[in-house]
Amino acid sequence: MDSAQVKRFNHHLLKWFYEKKRDLPWRRTKNPYYIWISEVMLQQTQVDTVIPYYLKFIKRFPTVDSLAQAPEQSVLKYWEGLGYYSRARNLQQGVREVATRYDGNVPENKTDLLSIRGIGPYTAGAILSIAFDEPEPAVDGNVMRVISRIFLIDDDVAKVKTKKKFEQIVGELIAETDPSAFNQSLMELGAMICRPKHPKCGICPVKDYCKACDEGVQHEYPVKSRKAEPRQAEYAVILIEDADGRILIEQRPDKGLLAGMWQFPMIELTSNNDNKSIPKIFSGKYGWHVPLKKSRFSYTHRFSHLIWNLLLYEGRLDHHADPGRRSRWADRSELNTYPFPVPHQKVIEWMIEKNRQEHT
Repeated sequence: MDSAQVKRFNHHLLKWFYEKKRDLPWRRTKNPYYIWISEVMLQQTQVDTVIPYYLKFIKRFPTVDSLAQAPEQSVLKYWEGLGYYSRARNLQQGVREVATRYDGNVPENKTDLLSIRGIGPYTAGAILSIAFDEPEPAVDGNVMRVISRIFLIDDDVAKVKTKKKFEQIVGELIAETDPSAFNQSLMELGAMICRPKHPKCGICPVKDYCKACDEGVQHEYPVKSRKAEPRQAEYAVILIEDADGRILIEQRPDKGLLAGMWQFPMIELTSNNDNKSIPKIFSGKYGWHVPLKKSRFSYTHRFSHLIWNLLLYEGRLDHHADPGRRSRWADRSELNTYPFPVPHQKVIEWMIEKNRQEHT
């Protein structure tokens, strides 16, 4: 586009944005801390899902210092169900850096922002443009889809060099306009109009500038290499009561998938073991022989790279036992104070419903 086309493009895009934009809670603030939180939550998560989490989170942690000083388990509890829990841990670590290095003030320059844990080019661009009105590009998946279609870019969007190319293009488009509104308008266009499978080209405010629409090939963009199929993993979830009716729970390792979250004991089912070997494996880990009965509960949970297929086995100890360093016995009423990943929240919901049925 030449400079005159860029101005017309920006005019049509921003006019549409101001008329049609959604009323989202993080659009009602210029607070860089709140914008940071919203952008982290919105990574790989739908807007409608994020809204209640965002409102609950900023109410509980309204300032940089409040989040920096909070116990990690409390932060994970408020993130519970949102998924991708490393986002929460990285966010808190980054906020702690802001609290100590910048006196609790989110920095206003790109170099400092990029030095903070968990802040990459996209998040830095979003904070700088939305909170500080700096003409910095914020290129996420929605923006790459829009730009790839408008400019008919055949580069693989999964590659780092392609994203840098998009950042350069958006940087040139954003230079002569309102940075905050411009970045948000591209994101909004990708979310509401220029959608992955069913783009609404007929009502797109910038369709006259879109090369993909002009050639009728919008469904072929963006170009993206296929991901490997997620690995399937079968697990037995063990629900054990002790003599006082408490439930055995364990904390996951401090690193890796769902780090630091709590769960009921799990045993992976492989070609080397089967249902009959589950009690033996459990006994080998905890030192207790507990008869286990398979329940009717089953649940499948999909991560980005992994699928868990869960079955549930129940058992009861007739004595008291030491659960070990990373495990503990918890009263049923206490379970809601621990951060559990979604698959294990489903187990808790099943327990509650089962108990209700047994007492009606």
